[in-house]
Amino acid sequence: MTASKLTWFDGDKCFIDGRWVAPRSGRSLPVEDPSRGIEIGEIARGTAADIDAAVEAAERALHGPWGRLTAAERGRLLAKLAELVNTRVDELARIEALDVGKPLKQGRADALALARYMEFYAGAADKVMGETIPYLGGYTVYTLREPHGVTGHIVPWNYPMQIAGRTVGAALAMGNACVLKPAEEACLTSLALADLAREAGFPAGALNVVPGLGEEAGAALAAHPGVSHLSFTGSVAVGALVQAAAARHVAPVTLELGGKSPQAVFADADLERALPFLVNAGIQNAGQTCSAASRILVERRRYGEVVERMAARYRSLKVGPADADLDVGPLISERQKAIVSRFIAEGADLKTAATGEIVADAPRGGHYVAPTLFADVGPGHRLAQEEIFGPVQVVIPFDDEAEAVEIANGTGYGLVAGLWTADGGRQMRLAKALRAGQVFINNYGAGGGVELPFGGVGKSGHGREKGFEALYSFSALKTVAAWHG
Repeated sequence: MTASKLTWFDGDKCFIDGRWVAPRSGRSLPVEDPSRGIEIGEIARGTAADIDAAVEAAERALHGPWGRLTAAERGRLLAKLAELVNTRVDELARIEALDVGKPLKQGRADALALARYMEFYAGAADKVMGETIPYLGGYTVYTLREPHGVTGHIVPWNYPMQIAGRTVGAALAMGNACVLKPAEEACLTSLALADLAREAGFPAGALNVVPGLGEEAGAALAAHPGVSHLSFTGSVAVGALVQAAAARHVAPVTLELGGKSPQAVFADADLERALPFLVNAGIQNAGQTCSAASRILVERRRYGEVVERMAARYRSLKVGPADADLDVGPLISERQKAIVSRFIAEGADLKTAATGEIVADAPRGGHYVAPTLFADVGPGHRLAQEEIFGPVQVVIPFDDEAEAVEIANGTGYGLVAGLWTADGGRQMRLAKALRAGQVFINNYGAGGGVELPFGGVGKSGHGREKGFEALYSFSALKTVAAWHG
């Protein structure tokens, strides 16, 4: 069965130059349902030849109808795309749940976020302005924002719709032509996005999607001399390879990599408000989230209470197939399940505060792991230092602000941090002291935050996506100095 049987579009092909085309290799890759561990279709196995064709199509678009559009006209196309996504929310949610394994409610939230990204960048497309610079007599000096050209986008399997939306939406708004390479584990909604862009009226070549293996299609895109900017979301190891490949043709790269994000809970925190965030930010999408709050730091005066109340929530968590729409779905693959299970086994010397429950009727072949909460964890323990990418959280006690900051900043990552306290001075002090690209105070995630610049420091990467800042990342600044006597 081909992936097209699961969708309304030709999911077993590449989308290049405005058309569905078979991969040059004539080969395919299996589509697996993580909830059941069975093959349910096929997608194209794109290779370097398909990437070449996609880049050439993008270059033609830049010199053709796409490149001639005004910013306002690009915005109207993005607005139409947002409308079309909204008409397909339920279907996109079903495809994402089937492909990734996340509960339907999470798939629906992702589809709505995709629509919101396109809506946001539709409105922003004609709002990016340069500035005039006071200078020497006889000169008029100003700056322009111009597209890079062909941009490459390598997105992961955990949030295909959201991450494609935040990178492709901003790149298209600035007038770039895009080549999108989705992760081989979860391609279907990226292909759906291409088909909806075709329906919205985007000129041929403005958006191209080539599924395939990372070491084949992904490597070819990262190393392609025709790509003027790369956006990569994924692991630290692969991000380093992508950056090295792009460096050979001096292309800038935006890297959004891993995280080991903390939430620090002080004794004056509002626990009724905090508790849902403390747990949900660790187990959403089965913990397969770069910004997951995998470390919970708690001031010792309320440490026992927080552990007890988090444990009660953990014991109520239900794990099962995506279409059951429970709290937690399966992991993406048997390989990911094995990785997470090994991490949990390494916590044998720790105190297991609580685990969730895999429902009795969960399909036997599904990649299920019970959410696990560890307490009394030392900040140097491997489970408190390494990204697990599964539904596992550790709780660590601290005594004062200085120790909380030391522990929070005590990994190589720096993506997101959360802070729970009623003390306004502490909020400001720690917002500055925490080493992270985003700091949330008395919340975590701010409701998704399409408008909020996102990215990290250290091993979490560099550059920013989301919000207006992404428009700067996907454009180049030109300075014009005119002498007029």
